Amino acid sequence: MSQTRLLIISPVRDEAAFLQRTIDSVVTQTVRPKTWIIVDDGSKDATAEIAEHAAQHHPWIQVLRRKDRGQRSVGGGVIEAFKDGLGRFNLDDFDYVCKLDGDLSFGPTYFEHLFKKFDADPRLGTASGKCWDKTGDGWVPLRTSDDFSLGACKTYRVLCFQEIGGLVQEAMWDGIDCHRCRMTGWNAKSYHDPELRLEEHRPMGTSHKSVYHGRFRWGRGQYFMGTHWVYVLAIGSYRMFERPWIIGGLCILAGYFVAAIRRANRYNDLEFRRHLRRWQLARLRPF
Repeated sequence: MSQTRLLIISPVRDEAAFLQRTIDSVVTQTVRPKTWIIVDDGSKDATAEIAEHAAQHHPWIQVLRRKDRGQRSVGGGVIEAFKDGLGRFNLDDFDYVCKLDGDLSFGPTYFEHLFKKFDADPRLGTASGKCWDKTGDGWVPLRTSDDFSLGACKTYRVLCFQEIGGLVQEAMWDGIDCHRCRMTGWNAKSYHDPELRLEEHRPMGTSHKSVYHGRFRWGRGQYFMGTHWVYVLAIGSYRMFERPWIIGGLCILAGYFVAAIRRANRYNDLEFRRHLRRWQLARLRPF
């Protein structure tokens, strides 16, 4: 376990309020990364300074500062920054690569326990724990399918990452990757284990404008990915029973159908979209 070669890449922007928690979580891991590069994507606050202070004390932490594009760009912008960090390395020098957000905290044995999951399943291509959101009522678990690793903290086996072609620089990149895993014979999982609990200090979907805008973007991303309209109706209905109550699910549906009406761009891989829809419709069958 101690010889596991892990590369962590963290695209961050304006995370000064949260980043130190993430740094503390990684530094105290029983299985530390070989290298962690924090990619500052043009922050206007003290994010870069916090990252550089950590790098001064830990030689395995690096910092890459990118120019300010003028505003936060979620989805495609995050993956653009991720790829900028990834381009500094040869993946053949690593066994695993992890995309880690800068607003998370987790226990000191997170990666130790996660790598046990990979060791137990040679076809496990990408995996994560489950996210908990901080709300006014305390910590609440995010409802997520066990068949997906979570975008906030995705770890990939390098061979799988290479076979799926890396990450798509668009919204729903964190759904496309898991379905491409299944297409190429890999498994994608997230686990409820207490040791793999991820605490997200910025509620999911609120990093740009508002949670409502985030849900609308989610729906638009589902359209881009190629989700069947019947499946998105199920998603929207399901998500009405979580914060923000009712309206969050309606925003997902609005995002999808507005994109459909406008004939927005779609992921240009017909084989993938056929595979995706077969999987989605199979999930909707009662038996």
